[in-house]
Amino acid sequence: MSKNQANKNKAYQNYVDTKIPKPHLLKNCIWAFLVGGAICTIGEVIHRVIESHYKYSHLDVSDITTLIMVFIGAFLTGIGIYDIIGKRAGAGSLIPITGFANSIVAPAMEFKREGFIMGVAAKMFVLAGPVLVYGIGSSVIVGILYYIFKK
Repeated sequence: MSKNQANKNKAYQNYVDTKIPKPHLLKNCIWAFLVGGAICTIGEVIHRVIESHYKYSHLDVSDITTLIMVFIGAFLTGIGIYDIIGKRAGAGSLIPITGFANSIVAPAMEFKREGFIMGVAAKMFVLAGPVLVYGIGSSVIVGILYYIFKK
């Protein structure tokens, strides 16, 4: 690359840097904290209500709460509300289990016009697939290490 071209690239990069909007880091962190906390609080309320009204074990209530939260995340994604929440909250909407539901349903909704097989079914795990692969893979490695070092 010539010196002239390098100067043009640097000038262009400086121009781009001046035009890119700067994120409001503190405001984004506060929104992520508030929305993520609200989602977790809703999950805790659901957990406490189920635990106080039904005679399930604590682990069963945790499983039921997880299922309900996944359903809520998928439902809100399906009707377009979770995207609005995600735009405002950022990582605050990704961390709870509802973010996982959103990562599965959103690609499926995007490709539904291509049909159920080649659209919804084929694209459903595009985003969540790597999460599942690395999650399962790392849990297997941890399990093996636990088994080896436990003895």
